[in-house]
Amino acid sequence: MKSDRLLSLLLLLQTRGTVPASELAERLEVSTRTVYRDVESLSAAGVPVYAERGRHGGIALLPGFRTDVTGLTADESRALFVLAAQGAHTALGLDDALGSALRKVMAALPAPHRPAAELTSRRILVDPDRWMARPTHPAVDVDELSTAVFTDRRLRLRYRHSGATTPRTYTVDPYGLVAKAGIWYLVADRRGRPRLLRTDRILAATVTDAPVRRRPGVELADVWQLLRREVEERSAPVRVTARIRRDRLDLAVRILGAALTGPPRTGDTEDGAAGGTGATGEAAGDSWVTVELAYPVLRAVRQLLQFGDSLEVLDPPEARQVLARAAAEVTALYAADDAGPVPGAPPEG
Repeated sequence: MKSDRLLSLLLLLQTRGTVPASELAERLEVSTRTVYRDVESLSAAGVPVYAERGRHGGIALLPGFRTDVTGLTADESRALFVLAAQGAHTALGLDDALGSALRKVMAALPAPHRPAAELTSRRILVDPDRWMARPTHPAVDVDELSTAVFTDRRLRLRYRHSGATTPRTYTVDPYGLVAKAGIWYLVADRRGRPRLLRTDRILAATVTDAPVRRRPGVELADVWQLLRREVEERSAPVRVTARIRRDRLDLAVRILGAALTGPPRTGDTEDGAAGGTGATGEAAGDSWVTVELAYPVLRAVRQLLQFGDSLEVLDPPEARQVLARAAAEVTALYAADDAGPVPGAPPEG
């Protein structure tokens, strides 16, 4: 443990210059006295480290001193080659830079760690996109937005809200970019209030000459957590209770995703619930499970039609009516083709 701590101390001094002993103690999770003992140990090992006293003093290395030791453990080496968000590098135009950086890291690794790191890159793959997610094609490249983020400039955007036909124009103060489940978001303030903007709805973006006006002491992670809670806690006015066949439950969980408001329940449905006779007339029992869902608008329950007679909405009655009308419209659409057997279908009876 001490050797790891000494190496961490050395690398901190290389990257930070003069660092107060109290800050080093906090970062290394030790006492200030331990920091000074570690400094003496480094000095005894030939590292040109010294302490400056006074108000602006601290621990420092002699100017120009560098160490070639990477200090990476075997697990740390493997971790570097597990790329948690490969799509992020592509969107930011950093694919080539990433490959170059990893080659340099590989060359700097201690020889015993290289095979494990190289094997990790071939055996572990992280795909951040959800199954059956619709691909998004932003009109503005993410790396263009990152220009404003890294140069601390305000952005002028043409933005199309969900369901709107006319885009709006905004001037925002960006905090940064967030990639979540394959979708990029711009986190920014507009008139001093936090906003979450999907990049695939940004139709045009202009980096202005005006400096960004962020709220003092507020970082990207702070704003993201606030906006994320708002999205997750946003109430959906339409609450739906439905029952689904157990053998279709896994598929339903994957597809319905965020619409589900809790874990499925078993044994509490009755045949003929909501005044009906059940999807197939079988006794409910353990072959059915109950799920609770929430939708922003009533019409959105049409999503459940894809499960056919494997899912039945029990409540509210208005949701059942929406599905009944939608099913009737589909039936009418294809009624003209119901003149004979379907080619390739098994014979009836």
